[in-house]
Amino acid sequence: MSADLRVLVVEDEQVAADAHTTYVGRVPGFVVVGTARTGQAALQVLGDRPVDLVLLDMHLPDIAGLDVVRAMRAAGHRADVIAVTSARDLPTVRNAVSMGVVQYLLKPFAFASLRERLERYRDYRSHVDTAGSLATQHDLDQMLGGLRAGGPAHLPKGIAGESLAEVARVLRESPSGASASEVAERLGMSRVTARRYLEHLGDSGLALRRSRYAGPGRPEVEYRWGG
Repeated sequence: MSADLRVLVVEDEQVAADAHTTYVGRVPGFVVVGTARTGQAALQVLGDRPVDLVLLDMHLPDIAGLDVVRAMRAAGHRADVIAVTSARDLPTVRNAVSMGVVQYLLKPFAFASLRERLERYRDYRSHVDTAGSLATQHDLDQMLGGLRAGGPAHLPKGIAGESLAEVARVLRESPSGASASEVAERLGMSRVTARRYLEHLGDSGLALRRSRYAGPGRPEVEYRWGG
């Protein structure tokens, strides 16, 4: 496999779409050929140009992510799908697997987590695109097993997955935004710890930062969920 794999990013939040596009561009062997904010727009892009892989949010404003996959297959689009989403309910996960979604990555995540999954997918495609057949069951198991990410998600030192998910939940439930002090109070953690998690979400492109004033001479940073 010599040509870059063509990726379509489907994400309704602009900040997250920009972050995912940047992430994909940092992984050798991939190129983003389009972005879409809705399911209908995604299907339009698929009809207009070749796409090898779709990074698909399950929560879209017009069509559920799983319905996008159904429409893709009904229209004959063979692009593989990696779910990149905050949808954690088991029925959605189970249905995604049954419909052939090859990876399922929960938000929020670090760049390294997406990179690992893209690299595994790239290796899988390399085998599929170059091998005429498989010699043994071991070869088949190794090829398919390569799609499954192994080990814990890669997060920076001092960032725990469960706490990160809780901070992200608070932001999702606070449409007007929240400061480190407010998140700390909600979750019973220190302000310093809350700020560390919020900064990680901001650096990952999953939260928007803006300054606000809590009173005379008391500026603070407010974060709003963007993923």
